[in-house]
Amino acid sequence: MFTTDRLTARLWEHTDAERAYDLYSRWEVARWLGATPRALASPDEVPAMIDRWRGRSADPRYGVWALERRDTGVVVGSVMLLPLPDEDGTGNGEVEVGWHLHPDSWGHGYATEAARAALAKGFADGLTEIYAVVRPDNTRSAAVCHRLGMTPQGRTTRWYGSEFDSFRTTHP
Repeated sequence: MFTTDRLTARLWEHTDAERAYDLYSRWEVARWLGATPRALASPDEVPAMIDRWRGRSADPRYGVWALERRDTGVVVGSVMLLPLPDEDGTGNGEVEVGWHLHPDSWGHGYATEAARAALAKGFADGLTEIYAVVRPDNTRSAAVCHRLGMTPQGRTTRWYGSEFDSFRTTHP
């Protein structure tokens, strides 16, 4: 889908299932994700999750992509560009950038690098503004938003039916 100096963003494959389970079964990752955080309880949940992610890429502007290190081939996590649901769940054209990294890949700048490339892809595909939605107290993700130059928009319950800190950036 796209590359950076150190990473390739590509579709998740079923051959990535073991790494996906290792990532999304960890509470230290899952606690920050979704309206009701939940770590995967079984490797049996992974194939359907990967199929859902692959389905999100039917529109090439959007997706949940595996982040693979170019030097080792190790998947470090996910990066995504996805339509945000509005209060009735239908969406209103707003788009979110997000990232989920395995703890063994924290602190290397991968989230910022991948999100910066995802933002560039989104803007190249015609988006004019992109949001990040961060659970309160997720200081690591908020720091990524600041490194990306995103503007804090304050706390909101506008998306996902839960309270999140919102950040926004516009096409440069």
